[in-house]
Amino acid sequence: MSRITRRGFVKAAAIAPLAVKHFSLGPQATPSDRFDIVVAGAGHNSLVTAAYLSKAGYRCLVLEGRPMLGGGVKTAQLTLKGFKDDVCSTAHTFLQDNPMIKNDELKLGDYGLEYVDPDPVFHIPFPDGSYLTQWRDLDRTCEEFAKFSKKDAAAYRKMLAEFDAIKPILLGTSFAPIGFAKPLNDQLAQQPRGKLWQRRIAMSAWEIIQDTFEEDHCRTFMLYMSHLSAEPPDAPVTGRLAYATARQQHSGRPIPKGGSGALTQALARSIESHGGVLLTNKWVQRLIVENGKCTGVECTDGSSYRAEKAVLSTIHIKHLVDMAPREIWGQDFIDGVDTWQAENAMFVTHYATTEPPKYAVAGGTLSPVESGVLASPDRALRFAYDDARGVVNLENPPLQIICCSIADPTRAPKGMHTLKVLGWQPYELKEGPAHWDKIKNEVSDANLNYLRRFAPNLTDDKILARFVESPLDLERMNPHFWHGSAHAGAQNAAQSGPMRPMPGWAQHRMPIAGLYQTGATTHPGGSVTGGPGRNAATVMLKDFGTSIEEVVSKKS
Repeated sequence: MSRITRRGFVKAAAIAPLAVKHFSLGPQATPSDRFDIVVAGAGHNSLVTAAYLSKAGYRCLVLEGRPMLGGGVKTAQLTLKGFKDDVCSTAHTFLQDNPMIKNDELKLGDYGLEYVDPDPVFHIPFPDGSYLTQWRDLDRTCEEFAKFSKKDAAAYRKMLAEFDAIKPILLGTSFAPIGFAKPLNDQLAQQPRGKLWQRRIAMSAWEIIQDTFEEDHCRTFMLYMSHLSAEPPDAPVTGRLAYATARQQHSGRPIPKGGSGALTQALARSIESHGGVLLTNKWVQRLIVENGKCTGVECTDGSSYRAEKAVLSTIHIKHLVDMAPREIWGQDFIDGVDTWQAENAMFVTHYATTEPPKYAVAGGTLSPVESGVLASPDRALRFAYDDARGVVNLENPPLQIICCSIADPTRAPKGMHTLKVLGWQPYELKEGPAHWDKIKNEVSDANLNYLRRFAPNLTDDKILARFVESPLDLERMNPHFWHGSAHAGAQNAAQSGPMRPMPGWAQHRMPIAGLYQTGATTHPGGSVTGGPGRNAATVMLKDFGTSIEEVVSKKS
């Protein structure tokens, strides 16, 4: 990772934590302390699980290898002092459908979590000078589509209505552990037009978008939104991603006030309020297995911690399998780890600026919190090809641009802004992943120069500093971002639902007794959904003789 300022190139030794009280952790733990649950890794999903278990009365110890809690859901000073940069995730769109938030099960507002709902939701400028903006108001959004095609505006409205009718079923499967509810296809079969949805889900996002919309600008907008999960839009069984825009039409793309890390800070405070302990700079290197059961963990500093009931891991399965003798995992599990595939990797540059991006629109300029650049449907369809070739493609690079300080001024000093520019490039370059260290600044420059075609105000004098993260840097920063996969790995047909992380082991129970797994390598996968965390809690609480419903109903 590198930090570049107006004064020149400076190597960044480490991410600078924010001056947040929680990160100067108070209670410490010694090997003699009693804990019911030991948690290896403090990503948002493991914190979600621990929060439910703590609420249930189980004493939890959370161990995090990095100096900060949160995994991919944290906020730090990456550029300059006073700028709060989201290290990875920003919008918490899908989290809003999680009963944890939707039904306020953990009362996280009491621990400081507050959301901001930006409007417009998303904006995409096109190379020909036109643009399409999604607003929270449906009629206003349809007017944007109608600029290019009245037929497509009607198609979008129809798509939204059809999605809303089936939304509870489609989303409900994400927040139920595998095997705890009827399979999605069985549920759909009982619904009006359910068989059509069975077909749609099995199709690719591109097939649905191509069939539904006639005009290329509208298709480009829809394709862009379908790719935010980093899956190629023409891949089979990505059909539900075609409805990403419809899904956020009502929910928007909420951001936590103060930074994405406000979510994990609130979860940590909840755990502490129920007697839990959270320790940073504690890299777990080995699982303690006695008489066939996982009874604790050992850290790289020589310390070890025991769990009376269970160990919960959010360590990537590619690394987890090396933390105990391979023969005790079983061949099925080993085969699943060996065949695990990465996703289209992210390339990220963080900026400290004096202005937000300004896009030309009728009557002036528009500065949205989130915007994207995609030249055409053809460019979107090159993702998988470029990734397979291991070639950096800087021709009209698709970009996601995020400027949270527009809606949340607490993110930067007065009059200043945080800016994040994301692209997608292969991790496995032809020259090898280490080649990223030689070319990442060049790629960052190319992305900024392309963005300037649409937001020309972002001249050099408006940029105070930048912090570059290649796919290799992302993996270095967080081993869970295996091969630059912000979602831990591809979320394709071979690694979704009962196939995540592999057949037979999708219920969060691992082959070693007493060991449970959560995080993005488990159903429903990556992004900030909290689904893997809540689902793991559901399974563990059932195994402990209670239920998540009983725990949620408790007053505490």
